[in-house]
Amino acid sequence: MAAGNLLPEEIAARASMMASHVIGTLIVGVLALLLSVASTLAESLPIDKIRLPPGFKIEVVTDQLGSARSLALGPDGTIFVGTRVGDSVRAVVDHDGDHKADEIITIARGLNRPNGVAVRDGALYVAEIGRVLRFDGIEGRLHNPPQPVVVTDALPNRGHHGWKFIRFGPDGKLYVPIGAPCNVCDAPKPFATILRMNPDGSDIEVYAQGVRNSVGFDWHPTTAELWFTDNGRDGMGNDVPPDELNHAPQAGMHFGFPYCHGGDIPDPGFGRAADCSDFSAPAVRLGPHVASLGMRFYTGEMFPPEYRNQIFIAEHGSWNRSEKIGYRITLVRLENGVPVSYEPFAEGWLEGEQAWGRPVDLMVMPDGALLVSDDYADAIYRISYDPWRTGRAER
Repeated sequence: MAAGNLLPEEIAARASMMASHVIGTLIVGVLALLLSVASTLAESLPIDKIRLPPGFKIEVVTDQLGSARSLALGPDGTIFVGTRVGDSVRAVVDHDGDHKADEIITIARGLNRPNGVAVRDGALYVAEIGRVLRFDGIEGRLHNPPQPVVVTDALPNRGHHGWKFIRFGPDGKLYVPIGAPCNVCDAPKPFATILRMNPDGSDIEVYAQGVRNSVGFDWHPTTAELWFTDNGRDGMGNDVPPDELNHAPQAGMHFGFPYCHGGDIPDPGFGRAADCSDFSAPAVRLGPHVASLGMRFYTGEMFPPEYRNQIFIAEHGSWNRSEKIGYRITLVRLENGVPVSYEPFAEGWLEGEQAWGRPVDLMVMPDGALLVSDDYADAIYRISYDPWRTGRAER
């Protein structure tokens, strides 16, 4: 029957069928697009090249962050991310609990290298060069962030090593490193130190000194003692000096910079001014120029027991060594609080002399997974463990 001979109710029925077909086609298309985007995310970075111990798996949470640096976890599971190159702080939200980013929200713009982020009492603390800001009640206002409060603006405003990693210690104080404003120099305090202060910015004091540039620290889960990474100076050759993992159980310790490196290596220019035995030696000599940044004690329950309370370190990778080194995550094992080994845990971001990723910071999630930020691949990864992957799980 021609359309002109159809009854009105038949025309309406056919129109309804056509609309249903069009809507169905659109839904299928949208679903296919979403699946394609998810597939692209999974395949956009060559994570199959990452080598891990048996039973471990690495996945991409997001690769859309742009210079992802320090990580902090909010009480509702929001992941806050700082940046060294850009001027913004972002929030990564996983609405459906599949360990993939569903939304990335810009919390603030126009900041001065907001590398450091920390969360306390529902507030987000952000460290710029020269000051620390606080965004109160941030997690309930991700789309409408509050105006920041200046915690302190009494920090040096020097760009060289001026970006900061911050965390709250078990004593409730905010720890803020102040890097040396140079490759090597005898700069006055507070340069080359780790400071601590009250959450409101008051009572600033030097906790550790002789620290060239620390961009990662954590406290032992049982002793509550501070451990931190420190980047060695440049210009002494490919293999000297080592980066350092240091242990500072009390305030006032001096770790040698600029006079000594790696515990017993006098500096060519400043070494005559002091005796290396007068300073605290590193707990572990790390690889030379590996650019050791974020470090975390593993406090989760997902990984096997032998990883509990052990130290993971993100090695960002060398920038001027004739043969590249680092670009990996390493593991320092402790026995009775004393380091007994230093070994690779995850590697594969460096292929020959070409790197496609550079680990920066680490964070243990409530489920025991380990998150890793990467400011070169603009990514956050999730490392998980399942005994079934080893083929040795109890059946």
